[in-house]
Amino acid sequence: MTALEGRGIAGFDDSTTFRILHVSTGNVCRSPITERLTRHALSDRLGDPLGGGLIVESAGTWGHEGAPMEANAELVLADFGADYSGFVGRELLDEHVIRADLVLTATRDHRAQVISMGHSAGLRTFTLKEFTRLVRAIDPATLPDAHDEGMVERARALVRAAAALRGWLLAPSVDADEVNDPYGAPITFFRSIGDEINQALDPVVTALTGVRARD
Repeated sequence: MTALEGRGIAGFDDSTTFRILHVSTGNVCRSPITERLTRHALSDRLGDPLGGGLIVESAGTWGHEGAPMEANAELVLADFGADYSGFVGRELLDEHVIRADLVLTATRDHRAQVISMGHSAGLRTFTLKEFTRLVRAIDPATLPDAHDEGMVERARALVRAAAALRGWLLAPSVDADEVNDPYGAPITFFRSIGDEINQALDPVVTALTGVRARD
């Protein structure tokens, strides 16, 4: 079998796109919310994220292949004005990890599962909250300017800088980097998780794009 080309395969280079992969368990609650909120935030800042080469996807370690998003997850996205239409759940596959430039997981267990798949994923896989914490410590002036060098180069430099900081900037507690699973919970808990994810995403999207959210 011929190996899939991608970030984890030596010699592969796609300088035109930067793929962000959000990972949770079933790919019907947390990762769909995070995927669509990321897209919404990018659209808010850039108008057309694809114009900057940023592609946002999601999958689940025990993904419900072909399943719709949970109804409460759709309600959470509607609260933020984000598009929830057309979503289809996916099981996490090697090819998703191979092609991703940045993998953001809901929990440390998900992060470990992604890294265990190989494909040189360790330096580009973080929990969402871990990545947020690291990004906050990075001086944006040290990153390539998105207008001069492109959004993709800026995003890749951000991931490298975050990976370099990981061993120095530790989590304040064992649960600090976790996003809890709202599956089966009432809408109030879903909304709290949505707020948590949205707050974690804001500095990440700002760092990726160099553009702050509009008031």
